[in-house]
Amino acid sequence: MEKKIPVLLGLIGLISLSLIFWNPVDFSWWPFGKPKNQSVTSEGIDMIEMDISGVSTTIIPKHREDIKADLDGKGKLTVKRQGDKVSISVERKRFGWPFHNKAKLNLYIPEDYDRNMVINLGSGNLSFSGHSKNKPMKLDKLLFDVSSGNVKLKNISVQRFEHDSSSGNADIDSLTAESGTFDIRSGNLKVRHYSGAIEADLSSGNVSMQMDELTGAVDIEVSSGGVDLHLPKSADFTLNGKTSSGNITCDFPLTKKKIEHKSIKGVHGSGEHPIDLNVSSGHINIY
Repeated sequence: MEKKIPVLLGLIGLISLSLIFWNPVDFSWWPFGKPKNQSVTSEGIDMIEMDISGVSTTIIPKHREDIKADLDGKGKLTVKRQGDKVSISVERKRFGWPFHNKAKLNLYIPEDYDRNMVINLGSGNLSFSGHSKNKPMKLDKLLFDVSSGNVKLKNISVQRFEHDSSSGNADIDSLTAESGTFDIRSGNLKVRHYSGAIEADLSSGNVSMQMDELTGAVDIEVSSGGVDLHLPKSADFTLNGKTSSGNITCDFPLTKKKIEHKSIKGVHGSGEHPIDLNVSSGHINIY
């Protein structure tokens, strides 16, 4: 009997912790709860705002007339409409067993939604893809505010794009933007098939940028890292590149070329679009 007492006390302690941290009366937090989903009509919506943390999120454009969020895993999902704005949030408790911590959120939006999206990502990964490069997801504004997490985008066309990140990587394939802004404190920026003007500021990380079409100014500044810029052969630009510590290479034939210690200036084609590249510690490659 005495041997059973420690086991009994252990079970009581385990149950007590479960009651404190999980609160099984609230089934939205229950680890074995069924997938949760909520939806609202998309008619007249001007803004979709997401506030999510600790989940893996996928945004899926579909032929539909509502906005639907489907959460698989532990957490509290809220989808709320106020006027012309839809807010989606996922709240997760800080404590729980490690093997119950995985959660996935699928957000289904109308493929013809063309207004604004604001995404606040506390932690976790997010992916968002349009149907194809020739049939991208078209939006007016797409704004990201990331505390810690990775963002993967594909086949997106926007008027205004902003990505503000404290920590994490951005991986983008096929993005067209009249203006694109990246502000990343720690992380890498990798972009393929970009068209438009761009401004990027990285404190620590590398920039790999491949542009299909140069239609505006390019301004990239990196404190610690490198810049690899791949431009179309027909690009018209005026280059101003400099690095405090590192090498600079440019494969384009430049007129008015001026090379000094750790800097390069010159013109390609008509020189219409300014390209300013500034790296404190790292390389610059233009090809």
